[in-house]
Amino acid sequence: MTPETKTKISKKEILPRQLSILIEINQAVSRNPDLKVSLTSVLQILEKSFFIKSGSVFLLDEDDTHLRMAASIGYKAELAKTKYKVGEGLTGRVAESGKPIVVPQVSKEPLFLNRMSTWDPSVDKDQTFVGIPIALDYKTLGVLIINLAYNSKRDYDNTTKFLTLIASALLQPIQLQRAIEQERQRLINENVSLKQRLKEDHSFSNIIGTSHEMQEIFSQITQVSNANTTVLIRGESGTGKELIAQSIHYNSPRNDKPFIRVNCAAIPENLIESEFFGYEKGAFTGAVSRKKGRFELAHSGTIFLDEIGDLSPMTQVKLLRVLQEQEFERVGGTETIRVDVRVIAATNANLETLIEKNKFREDLYYRLNVFSIYLPPLRERKSDLLLLADHFMIKYGREQKKVIRRISTPAIDMLMRYHWPGNVRELENCIERAVLVCQDNVIHSYHLPPTLQTAESSNTMSRQSLTNAVFTYEKELIQEALKSASGNKARAARLLDTTERILGYKIEKYEINVNRFK
Repeated sequence: MTPETKTKISKKEILPRQLSILIEINQAVSRNPDLKVSLTSVLQILEKSFFIKSGSVFLLDEDDTHLRMAASIGYKAELAKTKYKVGEGLTGRVAESGKPIVVPQVSKEPLFLNRMSTWDPSVDKDQTFVGIPIALDYKTLGVLIINLAYNSKRDYDNTTKFLTLIASALLQPIQLQRAIEQERQRLINENVSLKQRLKEDHSFSNIIGTSHEMQEIFSQITQVSNANTTVLIRGESGTGKELIAQSIHYNSPRNDKPFIRVNCAAIPENLIESEFFGYEKGAFTGAVSRKKGRFELAHSGTIFLDEIGDLSPMTQVKLLRVLQEQEFERVGGTETIRVDVRVIAATNANLETLIEKNKFREDLYYRLNVFSIYLPPLRERKSDLLLLADHFMIKYGREQKKVIRRISTPAIDMLMRYHWPGNVRELENCIERAVLVCQDNVIHSYHLPPTLQTAESSNTMSRQSLTNAVFTYEKELIQEALKSASGNKARAARLLDTTERILGYKIEKYEINVNRFK
């Protein structure tokens, strides 16, 4: 309702009966958050207290081109999907003009389409049509349609003003519904965007590695992703088994369903059964309510069981049943729960050795080992090491707001010589530390952790005297200058603020191959 309309309606023009109807309508729209229920309640009040023959509320759709029925009373059920184009018939004219339209006698109005079949001229007496725009800040949101029995003595001016107040009361539930719908749509869009980002982030094309071993793994992921086959991922700790599991899930038909991670080694043995399968209220002390287990939460999706070799024999038996039958009971319950879950397991243990020692069930092993993927340790795919190091350098450079452009040649040599017992995880931590302590644009060998620089851990450097330390540092400076100068000794000498003759002597002394840098 516009400010101009408000000024035209005075308190004296509202009859006591109409005032009580308004109060009842305001209570009705405030009582229920459901839009259709609120609008229907208003029409029911008007039918009971204002003696309308029929009534309806039409709302504009998102593109403001059509009016669709949101609630009605006094019409046949099959008319609930009635809609009008803006400007079509009397209802469309109200929405188009934003002004009320009153037709005392519909029999004399050619624009009355009677699409709602509210009036039969051969049987019914004449009736009155009243259309009131539902507007906010001069913008029409919908139309209130009221059909009354024709009465030549009716005060149509007062009726129009009263129904305009009714239309303004409908703004509250309509605005609330629009706000809820906008928030719902925002959440849906955000959810779709996040799922798409997850799928992109975990695409195996984003897994770093160009070695033959990694290309073979990519091929295996492609083969198994679209199936529901159980997958066993094997490899040393830190090789990226969870990353492979995520890639399989987010490239499978289950990518929009849950991906539940369970670290079997991190859950105490006395709690692992309740974590897997959930429990009923009162199953044990502290079970104050029912809790769903990880398998139930993963229904229709994927469950990732990391460190599967650490499961107790009793849990192995129950896990075998879930894999075979896809059903289980909660702890303390008797109801059998069926689930549709894809299982991806991972381990760094030698399961065959555990079977020989009776620490792992052979039948469970065969059930898990349907499709096996082996992740080689980093020391067996050194060709991927520099790609990974550069990736982590850029990643942590952004996080710490540093511009790290490259890794020095001696530092690269040190990374390549190290045997990486912690695999990719250790390399990531190593580069993160180097970026943190780096003060310029280059990661040098002295930025790397001590584990890479001590004979005890890496067998790459021996204990050095002061002379040897100076020797090593001077050699590294010369190598860096030659690298920057693309092997040009004259330019390298200028970078080091020395003469080409002295630089040539040092190159010969340290047995540096200049052609390596050209």
